Amino acid sequence: MTSQTGARSIVLPEQNSVFRNLKNVKRFAIDIGGSLTKIAYYSTVSYKRASYDFHEETKEGKNDGAKYEMAETDVEGARLHFIKFETKHIETCLSFIQQNLVGSRDFMQGKTIKATGGGAYKYTDLLTSTLGLTVDKEDEMECLIKGCNFLLKNIPDEVFQYRRHGNPEYKFSSSDPNVFPYLLCNIGSGVSVMKVESESSYERIGGSAMGGGTFWGLGSLLTNAEGFDELLELAEKGDHRNIDMLVKDIYGGDYSGMGLPSDLLACSFGKAIHSVRDTNFNRGHFEDGDIARSLLFMISNDIGQIACLYAMMHGLTRVYFGGYFLRGLPLSMHTISFAINYWSKGKVQALFLRHEGYLGAIGAFLKGAEEDDTEKYSWGENYAGSSGLRSPIPAQLSSQNNAMFHQLEMDRFDWQLVHCPLLQDPSNYFPDTVDLTQDTEARKYWLQCFEDAIDKFVDRAIKSQPHRVDAQERAEKFCKKYVSRLHHLRSHPFAYGSLTVRSLLDMREHCLNEFNFPDPYLQQKRIENEQALKVLSQKLKELDEMTWEERQEALVVGLLAGNVFDWGAKEVATLLEVSNFGFEEALGKLQGRPWLCDNLDQWIDRLRNHSHKCAAIFVDNSGMDVVLGVMPFARELIRRGTKIILCANSKPALNDVTVQELNVLIPRIGAICNDIQQAFTEGSLVVVDSGQGSPCLDLSRLNVKVAEEMNRLGTDLILLEGMGRAIHTNLNTKFTCEVIKAAVIKNRWLANRLGGVMYSVIFKYERPS
Repeated sequence: MTSQTGARSIVLPEQNSVFRNLKNVKRFAIDIGGSLTKIAYYSTVSYKRASYDFHEETKEGKNDGAKYEMAETDVEGARLHFIKFETKHIETCLSFIQQNLVGSRDFMQGKTIKATGGGAYKYTDLLTSTLGLTVDKEDEMECLIKGCNFLLKNIPDEVFQYRRHGNPEYKFSSSDPNVFPYLLCNIGSGVSVMKVESESSYERIGGSAMGGGTFWGLGSLLTNAEGFDELLELAEKGDHRNIDMLVKDIYGGDYSGMGLPSDLLACSFGKAIHSVRDTNFNRGHFEDGDIARSLLFMISNDIGQIACLYAMMHGLTRVYFGGYFLRGLPLSMHTISFAINYWSKGKVQALFLRHEGYLGAIGAFLKGAEEDDTEKYSWGENYAGSSGLRSPIPAQLSSQNNAMFHQLEMDRFDWQLVHCPLLQDPSNYFPDTVDLTQDTEARKYWLQCFEDAIDKFVDRAIKSQPHRVDAQERAEKFCKKYVSRLHHLRSHPFAYGSLTVRSLLDMREHCLNEFNFPDPYLQQKRIENEQALKVLSQKLKELDEMTWEERQEALVVGLLAGNVFDWGAKEVATLLEVSNFGFEEALGKLQGRPWLCDNLDQWIDRLRNHSHKCAAIFVDNSGMDVVLGVMPFARELIRRGTKIILCANSKPALNDVTVQELNVLIPRIGAICNDIQQAFTEGSLVVVDSGQGSPCLDLSRLNVKVAEEMNRLGTDLILLEGMGRAIHTNLNTKFTCEVIKAAVIKNRWLANRLGGVMYSVIFKYERPS
């Protein structure tokens, strides 16, 4: 189907084009396989960003008449789009792309498209005639490795182990800063095994002619299956024990002398053995499903053993699997994982990739983008524009023909993201306290909790843009998309990697940005900042009148009271909406000592000794939290001679203070507090963009500037403030320096889970072992 009408009819149920943002496309790459085609393209995306400015209209520290200006500005970001579909639809899809490009074919004239895979040769003329592009063919193996490296570095939840009967079924690996070396086993028609030692050092060290093509070919001869997918469906339903010979079929039970259990496969297709003298043999006794399953086990075990032997031969413990044979299919992954584990005795890991189907397309794209210095930036998965693992998107190609598409979208950061240099064990760092893929009770609660809170977010989003006539329509679309994601995660909790409170918050922010709501709490934060600034001077005066020990306790209690002001906590948000809830009221809500986790005495004892060189404080909320909680605490450290790094979010999330807002606030606080003003002027108090856009904190994705400042200033104390940073994430994280984890629990279910009550306090002070 190549007509213009058919080409334009590729739409999602949500009325968003599968090939999104084509009008701003800059570059294409394509990986064409015999069954699946993967298209990659780079586009610029316009979106709204809240900007802030402050004009001081009075002198001598008076804030009356101060002008706090805010606006939404249009900015452009970079986005990578990856689309995967069946190759049989390639003509329709290419026609759709051509019809939706800016201008006409002349727009692409003279430009090239990087292509890899066998179809790069077969469809050269089609690519040239349809898109008006010159086809530049790239080596398939090199593209696969480049793509694999890119995913390993940029998507934390990319890698998983598969355990068919495990809990969780999909176990996602933590982001490892040491990507190399590893083995890449690509299973296509045959098998290629590649050893990868660095970005530029790799070699094909072996392979096998028995791969996915063998399974398909023999399956076609031995069964009535009409295609690869039908063959796999048969294998899922079959029972290989009806056709395979097991150890117990030979020995009557275990072969304990050789350590062979009774149910171990001893001979593939062993029960189908017969001779011409075997008059009782009947081919019809063997079901197609049993044959397909036996065949799948035979091929998978062989691949697993070969990969395992190569890994052990080269001293490697990680084997990544990719290729058409897998495609995230449970039975294929299960058999390979079993083989690897069995033959290596647990020493080698069989690892799979959520987006393994895109490796070649990503690599081909990177080959064409080398002049753009892509290594200078990090990228992150956009949950709003990506389909999850094993969750394709139906798209209508014509009234008679439906196709299934998979999507991956990645947004570029304007900096590199690195592991925090003070993590004790960065290779095994896992930011989240609870993995909801494993904890069924917690998963059920949090998914419902986020769904119950959606109406307030819709209302807040609409009110944040009173002059936009389409605000309600966009807010309703945001609601529909986010709720549909939550419903999908009930049955497929592994779809986007580790399911955690952090990932649910991130997904909500991505969906808000998708529909141009950059900062729904902007006005609320402005109001609360102004209220807090008005009482800061009096609060500092009260602290200065205390004895040293009284002041240290009051500073911590004030830090915790400020953390109560959290619009992401449902009960607190209700309280803030209907009453004049202030700082004193927050103090009254706090749990009395001893707290749920109470290391205050140890912290005060530590303060009697030498001062810290530098404290990195990851701040939480605007208003009372940062102004009356964090800044007095920071001032005390400054007076002791400690340098301060204030790490704030780069993007808005709930009422969290952003780095832009903090840069506006600090001079205003400095006008009230000479210690802050002097430290800020001298550079012993610095404000740094953390690279985060979430109430939670992933210390494997930290702006490189924060890491550089930590090293430059000799950071020996970290303060993680708030539920998101200190409880939902990093509660159990170990550091090579001292750390304070401080938060008030503002969720009754979570408080009960942790053995406390509403407004219980966590104040955890830890020293490195």
